[in-house]
Amino acid sequence: MIVMEKRGPAGADDLVSLARDLDARCRLRGNFTLRSGQISDEYFDKYRFESDPLLMRRVVDRMRDLIPAGTRLLGGLELGGVPLAAMLSGATGIPALFVRKQAKAYGTCRIAEGADPAGRTVVLVEDVITTGGAVASAARSLRDLGATVTTVVCAIDRSRSGENALAAEGIEVRPVLTKRQLDAAIAVTTAQGTSSPATLTIGSG
Repeated sequence: MIVMEKRGPAGADDLVSLARDLDARCRLRGNFTLRSGQISDEYFDKYRFESDPLLMRRVVDRMRDLIPAGTRLLGGLELGGVPLAAMLSGATGIPALFVRKQAKAYGTCRIAEGADPAGRTVVLVEDVITTGGAVASAARSLRDLGATVTTVVCAIDRSRSGENALAAEGIEVRPVLTKRQLDAAIAVTTAQGTSSPATLTIGSG
């Protein structure tokens, strides 16, 4: 049986500080072509926080409080969810499972690497959720293998109302931060005269 350490909830001020620090580390200015083909002068490079061990630790410290009781595996989604799931596994003692976008065509030919998910409750781990398509696909793959999947925890949920179809898939989204919270932190920083106003485009690839 896996027993998670109980900790007191972090304060709201800490969450605002985390949002500001994520923005400061990941927001880039320049000329960026988005996946949609649109051009933007600002871009949120999520891999900058995922490659920063101190920021990752702060995000994971928040994530661990979002994991439901009874979780038996943490399913990190390729690519951004994998380092988060690995660190979260180390912090909680819950084994990790790494979920590919497609099963590899050689070796074990598995879509999920790690422990067998059959008959076990798997919580998905993602970095940024926009439409939820990748999460829904991973959930279906794991359910086909016999897993129970009803929850995803993520660093940032940037989906807009009506864009995220995960509720229809029976999946609850538990984010550390929403896009609204991140934008609010940016707005406060802007008001203090340390940044220019922006609504960020957050990379999803």
